[in-house]
Amino acid sequence: MKKIAVIGGGITGVTTAYALLKRGHEVTLYESRRYAGMETSYANGGQLSASNAEVWNSWPTLLKGLRWLFSPDAPLLVNPKPSWQKLAWMTKFVAAIPDHDENTCETVRMALAAREHLFAWAKEENINFDLKKKGILHVYRSEEEFRQTEKVQRLLVEAGLERVPVTPEEIRELEPSLQASFYGGYYTPGDASGDIHKFTQGLAAACERLGARIVYRQQVFQLLADQNKAWVVAGEDDQQREPASYDRVVVCAGTGSRKLAADVGDHLPIYPVKGYSITVNLKDKGSRDAAPQISLLDEASKLVCSRLGAYRLRVAGTAELNGFNRDIRADRIQPLIRWVEDFFPEVSTEEVVPWAGLRPMTPNMMPIVGPGKHPSVFYNTGHGHLGWTLSAGTAEKVADLLMQDKSS
Repeated sequence: MKKIAVIGGGITGVTTAYALLKRGHEVTLYESRRYAGMETSYANGGQLSASNAEVWNSWPTLLKGLRWLFSPDAPLLVNPKPSWQKLAWMTKFVAAIPDHDENTCETVRMALAAREHLFAWAKEENINFDLKKKGILHVYRSEEEFRQTEKVQRLLVEAGLERVPVTPEEIRELEPSLQASFYGGYYTPGDASGDIHKFTQGLAAACERLGARIVYRQQVFQLLADQNKAWVVAGEDDQQREPASYDRVVVCAGTGSRKLAADVGDHLPIYPVKGYSITVNLKDKGSRDAAPQISLLDEASKLVCSRLGAYRLRVAGTAELNGFNRDIRADRIQPLIRWVEDFFPEVSTEEVVPWAGLRPMTPNMMPIVGPGKHPSVFYNTGHGHLGWTLSAGTAEKVADLLMQDKSS
């Protein structure tokens, strides 16, 4: 048994803490906010989506992104102000294009394993998080869009994903409330959706029941390490404490992981990519009846939607490269509202809650899981837009690596 600190109380940190506790370790979880899951794990698109596992590093995606730069309401927005971190990240993004196929297949395999762990944990700990095991429907508005994804479809299926093409008639059967015309789509019956915030908080409570010490409102100011031990310097309201010693530390701090890694001589190529969501409150029966039951992904707009229980519809998407800016911009929220009004016109958008979060994204879109320069520091971070989908799988992986670690 090891004495282990986990830094970060989002979905990645909490799943990591849980996987470590199940293996008998003594775990302390540090979280800067008052509750678990209050930042990037608060209001994402809700999809547990192996079907959305394609990495973004491809020439078609890059060319599409360049066209989007000139449209203010496009899915991608890049602040033209240069920074070395952003330029270095974008250069590495392009350099990873040759690895597109391999990384996509590996991401699918991780996602398939992760969702089985997550379902099992939710059942074991009796966590209610508005889980819907109705699959995910990916829709295409034109034949060109549909044909462009045929290669990706082959990759996903070869990696083990059950994903089948569907006709416009079958789309209407799967989701009768969808008021739009499509050329076709793909349906992934094994995918699911749910409320990431509810799950994270439920699993955090389970961690405490299993003996974890969770210290909320504790900002980690510094990480120190040598070959045998690691030290966490944390405190509240800039009042730093004495370093706390651990056999191992696992950094799961999202976009904050890069700075902590630098403290111990590791470089993590993580950039904050902002995403937006809206939560539509379905307060009248007409809206509840007209809102979708199945989770959707619209290829043209790169938007996803998920039904969260009876009274909420979550719509999310967009990617904004604008540093650590967390502002919620009205011009980025409006396309999400219009999408609901166009596709589900009977759903009232009178009561909409906007949100934005910073995804910790690596240039090759692959999470960073494993030890750093010092054997006492491990990382489980950089999951990008798939943190909800991959979290349980990478938590299991880093916990297995720590079980194999005999150096302490």
